[in-house]
Amino acid sequence: MGEGCAGALLQSGRFINYIAQFMAEIAYHASHEQFSPAYLLKMAVLAERAGFRAIHSSDHFHPWSERQGHSGFSFAWLGAAMQATRLPFSMVCAPGQRYHPAIVAQAVATLAEMFPERFSVELGSGEALNENITGQEWPEKELRNKRLLESAEVIRALLKGDTVTHNGLVRVEGARLYTRPASMPLLMAAALTAETAAWAGSWADGLITVAQEPEEVLKIRDAFYHGGGAGKPFMIQLALSYAATEQEALEGAYEQWRNNLLPSPLLADLAFPAQFDAAGQYISKEKVQNKIPVSSSLQYHTDKIGAYLETGCSRLILHNVNRQQERFIEDFGSRVLPAL
Repeated sequence: MGEGCAGALLQSGRFINYIAQFMAEIAYHASHEQFSPAYLLKMAVLAERAGFRAIHSSDHFHPWSERQGHSGFSFAWLGAAMQATRLPFSMVCAPGQRYHPAIVAQAVATLAEMFPERFSVELGSGEALNENITGQEWPEKELRNKRLLESAEVIRALLKGDTVTHNGLVRVEGARLYTRPASMPLLMAAALTAETAAWAGSWADGLITVAQEPEEVLKIRDAFYHGGGAGKPFMIQLALSYAATEQEALEGAYEQWRNNLLPSPLLADLAFPAQFDAAGQYISKEKVQNKIPVSSSLQYHTDKIGAYLETGCSRLILHNVNRQQERFIEDFGSRVLPAL
């Protein structure tokens, strides 16, 4: 970590405590789009036993593909999973349309009260895939970001104990949380571009992004730091495919995760899994192999992970995008995590 970042850390006791606890943590991603809540509960327990240091998930109403076939309610699952383990958890969530921000605040407060210092949330502007179910118009990105910021401000104020009335892109009338955690959970942001990351630096308690090439990740990290995020947690979610054979790793990634390689505007604006499947049929296995680390070699994955750890991220979230979750957890726990 650079001197500038270290200096900023010294000026913020809250973030010093967070990063001291979580620096270089390797987390397991529990993919609700791909697996049932009951199965993911077992995987969270298995991941803790294997040596993963945190659990991450993303809140969805629909999966990215009909082939994935699941989409459990993340907030309900978190109560069970956090009770079954002792690890910290975090989750991507989009307030403002499908969820009123006051409801997000209440859910976050409840989890953080039951499991002190173990829960944080990453707020994003959302995708039509999940938000379109309300029947409301799907806004352009600029308006979604404005709505996200309003929602984040409402959530933060409620968690502080304020009575909130707000009239904007979201409306709140006299809301107050009567059950709040002893300490404020981190309200982080999710960003895919340097532009969004720089904007998030001005208001978010931390940032999560997805793994592109390491040099692109560094641009996003630096934009976040320069935008006001210096000294705050920076997390990366890395999609990879590890399986017993090279062919299984490639076939599994292609079958389960090729739709996620569509351009960002399509990822945000397509509304139904069938639409993603129609667009995803034009993505080749070669593109999947070029965009996602695909291998049956543990050394290959260890080297890839090491390159992202060199960005100075506070948490690296590993998502094995194929269906071989037990093998992934057990093999990475015994041979990859110790090498890191």
